[in-house]
Amino acid sequence: MDQSSSTSSEAVSAVRRFSRFYTRRLGLLNRRLLSSEFPLTEVRILYELAHRNGLTATDLVRELDLDAGYLSRILTKFERRGFVSRETSGRDARRALLTLTAAGRKAFEPLDRASREQVDSLLSPLTPDQVGALVRSMQTIEQLLAAPAPERAPYVLRPHRIGDIGWVARRQGMLYAQEYGWNEEFEAFVAEIGAHFIMHFDPQWERCWIAERDGAIAGSIFLVRESDDTAKLRMLYVEPSARGLGIGSRLVDECIRFGREKGYRKLTLWTNDVLVSARRIYEAAGFKLVKEEQHHSFGKDLVGQNWELTL
Repeated sequence: MDQSSSTSSEAVSAVRRFSRFYTRRLGLLNRRLLSSEFPLTEVRILYELAHRNGLTATDLVRELDLDAGYLSRILTKFERRGFVSRETSGRDARRALLTLTAAGRKAFEPLDRASREQVDSLLSPLTPDQVGALVRSMQTIEQLLAAPAPERAPYVLRPHRIGDIGWVARRQGMLYAQEYGWNEEFEAFVAEIGAHFIMHFDPQWERCWIAERDGAIAGSIFLVRESDDTAKLRMLYVEPSARGLGIGSRLVDECIRFGREKGYRKLTLWTNDVLVSARRIYEAAGFKLVKEEQHHSFGKDLVGQNWELTL
């Protein structure tokens, strides 16, 4: 056996060993996943329907690599139990859009919660650096084994980690001083926002997205709960070297998607008229300018703006 064949054999063995380890740790081979009544395939279908709108049976067959007949039987079972409804697409009468009903979401919620708790129990013994290394390794596996995507964005989005909030406040303070001449009051302003977010963070209703490019932070945005039906976008920024990649629009889109998923009825934000690029992103996403007010802040005379989006 030559060296290349030996290396290939060892690689195959390593991948198979990791697969056995991972499926055992998450209990993926159990007949009922997460001590529920549902097997893995049914949980995956519920997950997709819970997190994405406008899916059809054809979409699920393609994205989950399922046999069409097998999927049809599962969907029929879900319909009998009142978990799923079908509605003809207004754009194409041949397409039946699948929607998870209130009963379906009620069945999925404990599964989603149990899955999060399971992963949290796996990660909790690790240090933040170890968690970061694990996530980066998984991202590498996903990138190497995924089918090539011709228009794939050269960045990833992730949740915030320890150290991110202080770093983002520092970078925003520096960038806004360089680009708009704002003084140190702005750094104090964003640092206060970041500190309040960490001290009062409610992961059920709030999020921070960090855009990362080649291992470095390239941008961020926060969505903060204001009331039962309103959330606020905060601290959107993109590094100069990463502008033009669509990161700002993607971050805003993630806030909108999350807001709708959580049942918020309105998103708000406050900005200033000199931040032209950010305002264009908000307007393109559907936000409407509802109020303007002159103020003197950060060493400059500015015009503050309040924008809103009805979800």
